[in-house]
Amino acid sequence: MRYVSTRGAAAALGFEDVTLAGLASDGGLYLPESWPVFTSDQIAALKGLSYVDTAVAVMKPFVADAIDEAGLRALCAAAYGRFAHAAVTPLVQLDQRHFLLELFHGPTLAFKDVALQLLGLLFERFLSSRDTHLTIIGATSGDTGSAAIDALAGRAKVDVFMLHPAGRVSDVQRRQMTTVLAPNIHNIAIDGSFDDAQAIVKAAFADTDFAGRYRLGAVNSINWARLMAQLVYYFYAAVRLGAPDRAVAFSVPTGNFGDVFAGYAAAKMGLPVAKLIVATNVNDILHRALSAGDYSTGTVTPTAAPSMDIQVSSNFERLLFDLHGRDGAALSAAMAGFEADRRMTLSEAQRAEAAGLFVSARVDPDEMALAMRWGFQETGQIIDPHSAIGLSAARAADLPADVPVVTLATAHPAKFRDAVERATGQRPGLPARISGLFEREERYATLPATLGAIQEHIVAHGTPARVAEPA
Repeated sequence: MRYVSTRGAAAALGFEDVTLAGLASDGGLYLPESWPVFTSDQIAALKGLSYVDTAVAVMKPFVADAIDEAGLRALCAAAYGRFAHAAVTPLVQLDQRHFLLELFHGPTLAFKDVALQLLGLLFERFLSSRDTHLTIIGATSGDTGSAAIDALAGRAKVDVFMLHPAGRVSDVQRRQMTTVLAPNIHNIAIDGSFDDAQAIVKAAFADTDFAGRYRLGAVNSINWARLMAQLVYYFYAAVRLGAPDRAVAFSVPTGNFGDVFAGYAAAKMGLPVAKLIVATNVNDILHRALSAGDYSTGTVTPTAAPSMDIQVSSNFERLLFDLHGRDGAALSAAMAGFEADRRMTLSEAQRAEAAGLFVSARVDPDEMALAMRWGFQETGQIIDPHSAIGLSAARAADLPADVPVVTLATAHPAKFRDAVERATGQRPGLPARISGLFEREERYATLPATLGAIQEHIVAHGTPARVAEPA
């Protein structure tokens, strides 16, 4: 299995190098050179398997010879052994056709744990045989940061510099990051938005001298290994609802397009996905792109679903690569235009191609609150604002009556206690595994939203890729 950049100029790499690199050297994102395709019999063989065994079967083609099957199984067992539910990502039935896929049973209560617990172990395995140090620089709108920090705290040969927008994450999200006092963890609150943080991360990778001196790596969903791990739960859920003999629809609350692109990858592999519902909040660039061809940025509006308060969806580039016929040069030119003008128009043909699998919805704050209220009053389920956006879009979707619809429940409601209480009158308590969070010491730096300020901080507190031996 080889991986190519969406922008066509970077060298193709194997799985280990792609995992450590994160972003391609030409600024693009890595994708498999071709999609492995499962037969109906192979999908049917997943029925009844544990989550770990499902993960091994689904990810094995992507890992190829970088890790043998026994090694991959050991990594998956370690990663998912920390989850609080034996099913890892259990399905919960809401009514005759709607289901929640609970992705928040990991150590930091969000779906990012599913990928990042594994990614932390992959980093450790690959770095153990290399004479190099890795510096992770990441941007978070809330959940990626805490999941990456939990997965990487105290690990050898890795430093983590995590940027979050000051005042734009929930108190639980912030404290899950800033109360981890491991010496290799460095939290930074920037005076700006998530999009500003994401732009700084990409600019740091683009500074080739700096990126080489510190060997920058990525935990954001620009890293292919994250999406590889996330596509597993689409298979896990679908076979429990009748796949391969029955198609299943998924509603995905998303801002950065990573989680829903994992569903697209699963469909490319042969999983019978009826539709992928792209559920956005009022920061609706993805809905505008898919419904009207208008991929243009606006001003980020802070909401009660902060992980979706995004106007530049990095992973959308991976879909655009396929919509441009996998022509890296053509996409590179299109992305250069977007980065200059902050807008791009999808052609009628591209929109029609995307519409074969994707539909989209924009969910406003009132609709989000109504979905939370419906979930509690009609099914007894308390859900967080992001999951409520997905559920609202799922219930409004025009789909055949015999197609089950799975909404991805991306975060535990306790991470957004105020918003949940406003909508339902119920204030969810923190699970025991993060009890004491509000009594712990916080530690983080507050810096301007500039590349220079972040680079200076990394130079002051980080470790170069190769540390000079003492004279």
